[in-house]
Amino acid sequence: MANKLIIVESPAKANTIKKFLGGSTKVVASMGHIRDLPKSKLGVNVENNFEPEYINIRGKGDLIKSLKKEAKNAKTVYLATDPDREGEAIAWHLAHILDIPENGTNRVTFNEITKTAVQKAIKEPRTIDKNLVDAQQARRVLDRIVGYKMSPVLWKKVRRGLSAGRVQSVAVKLIVDREEEIEKFIPEEYWNIYATLLDEKSKKEFTAKFFGKDNKKQELHKQEEVDEILKQIQKAKYIVQEVKKGERKRNPAPPFTTSTMQQEASRKLGFTLKKTMSVAQSLYEGVKVEGHGSIGLITYMRTDSTRISDEARAKAKEEIIKAYGEDYYENRYYKTKTDSQDAHEAIRPTYIELNPEQIKDSLTKDQYKLYKLIYNRFLASQMTAAIFNTISALIDAKGYTFKANGQSIKFKGFMTLYIEGEDVESKQDNTQIPDLIENQEVKKENLEGKQSFTEPPPRYTEASLVKALEEKGIGRPSTYSPTITTILERHYIEKEQKQLVPTDLGKTVNKLLIENFSDVVNEEFTIKIENEFDEIAEGKEKWKKMIEEFYDPFIKVVEEVEKNLEHVELEEEVSDVPCDKCGRMMVIKYGRYGKFLACPGYPECKNTKPYVVTIEEPCPKCGGKVQVRKTKKKRTFYICENNPDECDYISWNKPKVDNT
Repeated sequence: MANKLIIVESPAKANTIKKFLGGSTKVVASMGHIRDLPKSKLGVNVENNFEPEYINIRGKGDLIKSLKKEAKNAKTVYLATDPDREGEAIAWHLAHILDIPENGTNRVTFNEITKTAVQKAIKEPRTIDKNLVDAQQARRVLDRIVGYKMSPVLWKKVRRGLSAGRVQSVAVKLIVDREEEIEKFIPEEYWNIYATLLDEKSKKEFTAKFFGKDNKKQELHKQEEVDEILKQIQKAKYIVQEVKKGERKRNPAPPFTTSTMQQEASRKLGFTLKKTMSVAQSLYEGVKVEGHGSIGLITYMRTDSTRISDEARAKAKEEIIKAYGEDYYENRYYKTKTDSQDAHEAIRPTYIELNPEQIKDSLTKDQYKLYKLIYNRFLASQMTAAIFNTISALIDAKGYTFKANGQSIKFKGFMTLYIEGEDVESKQDNTQIPDLIENQEVKKENLEGKQSFTEPPPRYTEASLVKALEEKGIGRPSTYSPTITTILERHYIEKEQKQLVPTDLGKTVNKLLIENFSDVVNEEFTIKIENEFDEIAEGKEKWKKMIEEFYDPFIKVVEEVEKNLEHVELEEEVSDVPCDKCGRMMVIKYGRYGKFLACPGYPECKNTKPYVVTIEEPCPKCGGKVQVRKTKKKRTFYICENNPDECDYISWNKPKVDNT
């Protein structure tokens, strides 16, 4: 008989925790949720104060029997599910199934899976936090009501298989709105004048940009204006009017929160949100590291806090001074957003002494990449600022003013290790101009007017959509990845070179929802609901009262729309591929596994074909068309259209055109 039984969610987490505890403690996994609302019906009794109708999840019967047996044989049972609202709810469901009293001190949580954290948690068990459970129940019930009441309207009025959701519908709306902005955008012409100048003392060239006349800013919109200025200054002397020198500091970014990790992993590593969270989960739950066994390498990966513990701060100091010297260390504190739950620390490595290169051979390629990103970002957050020498000059040419700006790195500081944002240093970081002095003449080498046009706002990428959702307060860190995954799977949006583009279906569904459910599918409502979930988690509001206030007006709108909305006909997208059985041009349809081609003559002609995407680059072996395909695990590969009959070309990498 085990003295203690600890229940966690996953086998990986169980394996990591086992090594920290004595032989009289058994650690088992619940494999995530064991109870949930039924899939086949609403599962919320709206007539009985919105009581959820939880059932044991199908297929988990044997697991539940095993958990009951283990719990019966143990003297003490600890519920060690994840330290967030969902984890608290899983612990509550486990307590219900195992007949553990709600007021029993059986709940343990830890932000990192280390020996110290786990043993400390076991010594300090608490009761299940019912406020956190209720906040999770409120989210689950409200989203179930929205999804199960709005989605059938789409089935009846558009087509089966569609879905609507509180957060996903707002995310689609943002993407559709951005596409409309781009379509309506009218480019405006503008011009710049650039002077290439030579400092004859140093023999260095530099570029100055036109600013205006008599030190007043002047915008240029027509070529005639530019031609007139060029005519005036073509033979002018270029005299340095003013030189300013200074220093600029650039501070490091805070350690990662969930959303900033998702954004950086997307920008720097090309990871999807789903992949980032999956890899982060494996790093948190435990990886077998040579010489250490199974250990959790990062703290909990669902957090909106930038706080770090004093112990981690001290370890970072030690590592930075050892690797770079005292000049590179600065004890930094970061202000967490006022609406942050701040329940956990920022995402950071649990063992600072295990640098990424040291354990690279124990990690998968993706684990190594993400661990290195998290590790370097954390250490850099406790390093000194980068310092730049700056110089700016105003240059006069017959009353017309040009400006030149330059800077060079004086001290790299945190940038020795990590640069946040755009993958590489900003081009401005080392734009140098000569050491000019006032009243000196510089020689004009070239003068050029350049036409440009204003550009529309860019389409969202996964990274920029997450940033927008977070800034607007829509959803929470744990919701971003499943939200974007869902709207991609529903074919409301597509990815084109990492950009998120609405499909015709997405535009149609968005229009229908906006016109008929504007009180639900809007940013303000979603933000308000998230704030109410937070109020419930803090014990300031009752969750069933919140659901009741939402439900009554909502269900009236649903009934009205069902009664009055006419069926919406979706235009089918016609391909350029003829049906080889009847000659009609095949149309693009969506199935369980994505796009496919179908004959529009159904049911007379039932012909279907795979939907094939080709690239411009020809097959490097036979010159045929190269098709883009995906494996079952969604990995992209490239294959010749003539494979396997006439050509054997197939590759993970896109073929390159040889221009030699």
